[in-house]
Amino acid sequence: MTITVATSSVEDTRRVAAAVAALAASGDVILLAGDLGAGKTAFAQGFGAALGVEEPIVSPTFTLARQYQGRLRLHHLDVYRLDRIDEIFDVGLPELIEDDGVVLIEWGDVVRAELPPDLLQIDITLGDGDDDRTLALTTVGARWADRAPSLSAALEAWRC
Repeated sequence: MTITVATSSVEDTRRVAAAVAALAASGDVILLAGDLGAGKTAFAQGFGAALGVEEPIVSPTFTLARQYQGRLRLHHLDVYRLDRIDEIFDVGLPELIEDDGVVLIEWGDVVRAELPPDLLQIDITLGDGDDDRTLALTTVGARWADRAPSLSAALEAWRC
């Protein structure tokens, strides 16, 4: 199932992320895809804030992975700089997925083949205005499909 929503500001994108975070559960994998500057890190910031993370959430582009503690542990990865797909094992992705937190991966479409069959994929595209974004949230597998009605209801204010 794909739910498409539109935002017109960075704060709006963060609010969408907060609505998704309210439904997040331990063991979830969330894949963020989109062009440079599309809002992947803004989404991560809103998601983390809604989980109760109090420290600033910054893109882990150079460190590849950061961890934050909130209602759930948040493993925030950015795989943009990976030269080879097997480098995801160097960052411990399989172990992070098995951990009792949420794994949120920026540029996750690059490593999609290595991810588990249950995840939420969020494709963010630029809109006409400087801050306009379209987010297509696709449930993949039973884990998120079971929450699809709740996800749809939570995102109703932004539906296209």
